[in-house]
Amino acid sequence: MSTFNRVMEEKIMPVAGKVAGQRHLRALRDGIILTMPLIIIGSVFLILTSLPIPGYADFMAGLFGEQWVEKLGYPVNASFDIMALVAAFGIAYRLAESYEVDALSSGAIALAAFLLATPYQIPFIPEGSSTEIMVGGGIPISLLGSKGLFVAMIIAMLSTEVYRFIVQRNIVIKMPDGVPPAVSKSFVALIPGFIIITLVWLARLFIEMTPFKSLHNVVGDLLGTPLSILGGSLGGSLVAEFVQMLLWSCGIHGASIIGGVMSPIWYGAMDVNRLAFQAGEALPNIFTTQFFQIWINVGGSGATLALVLTMLVRSRSKQMKQLGRLGIGPAIFNINEPIIFGMPLVMNPLLIVPFIIAPLLTITATYIGMSTGMVAKPAGIAVPWTMPPLISGYLATGGKISGSVMQLINLLITFIIYYPFFRMWDLQKWREERAAEQNVTEEI
Repeated sequence: MSTFNRVMEEKIMPVAGKVAGQRHLRALRDGIILTMPLIIIGSVFLILTSLPIPGYADFMAGLFGEQWVEKLGYPVNASFDIMALVAAFGIAYRLAESYEVDALSSGAIALAAFLLATPYQIPFIPEGSSTEIMVGGGIPISLLGSKGLFVAMIIAMLSTEVYRFIVQRNIVIKMPDGVPPAVSKSFVALIPGFIIITLVWLARLFIEMTPFKSLHNVVGDLLGTPLSILGGSLGGSLVAEFVQMLLWSCGIHGASIIGGVMSPIWYGAMDVNRLAFQAGEALPNIFTTQFFQIWINVGGSGATLALVLTMLVRSRSKQMKQLGRLGIGPAIFNINEPIIFGMPLVMNPLLIVPFIIAPLLTITATYIGMSTGMVAKPAGIAVPWTMPPLISGYLATGGKISGSVMQLINLLITFIIYYPFFRMWDLQKWREERAAEQNVTEEI
């Protein structure tokens, strides 16, 4: 065990620590999180369109008219369809904060640059024709949502890098000391803002002369599609989960790091499912943000709710029994830091094994259930990750009981994985307690 801990401390932790502190990954994660309140609010209205209550549809039709589903969709579209717009501002804001330059100006410039990079017209092939024409006179709303997320990420980070490069070298317009700070900052942003907008404009003009026609097509073909295939596959998801749990095992918040990389992929897949759910079509994606939050991380990262329940009912050690009592409340709401650091699971050669294996098996089991049609897929409804199990599975599938059943199955799987390792750890702690009690008795 000492060799194991030495390898973890000397080889893995330094690398993991550098990754965890990488400013661009942190900005990416924190910027995308800015969209979450809007998405959750929109999801509430999305749930209201499909409540499985007898007479509910007639009641809503009487209240809002025959187009009640469409009317309830207004807040859904207003929140989901600006995902990339909000992310562009949020990512640039957080990245600028890390460089200690004016975050508000950086976010505003990135937002304008993203809109500039977005085409005002989209190609369309009329029915019965093979000729492609350009239609529309405004920005396509779809490119402001999940379809534009990758472009928003790239524009936000590049524009902020240009902004801070210019500002940190004082290539700015400086106002006299008596000028209010807000006015002074706006003049500081003039030169970097002009350069960023000009660069994006020139890039757009150049790309329009190529077969790609727009930056969105370039990013979608060269980056978005391959990453979506990777993140939407069983193999890619297993690798992402394995790395996440390995980071957690070193005491580093693996969900934050992996989320920074994979969130754009899984958010995009979630929104595609949301659109299909609204249209009453088959849901195309299994691996979404909700897949991991609702079905895999039951009790928190590592699916530790089963472990906490085992502590409560099967512990011989007083320490484990007490830890189970302290941890059950947070675990019901998918918070497990008391268990990860209190048991501990971090740097524990015995318990790291089930901690990593359990979520990998539940990913596989849930994928089999959803791919075969036995379990409903995530409906694109952003259920808060703190929602207790069973309720969250039911809501995330748009009111399908199979979502809750799958959570129960995953709970059973993780119990089977954790139990033998827990028994060994519990026995070790029990023996330590007995030895301590005997030493006290002998001293008396």
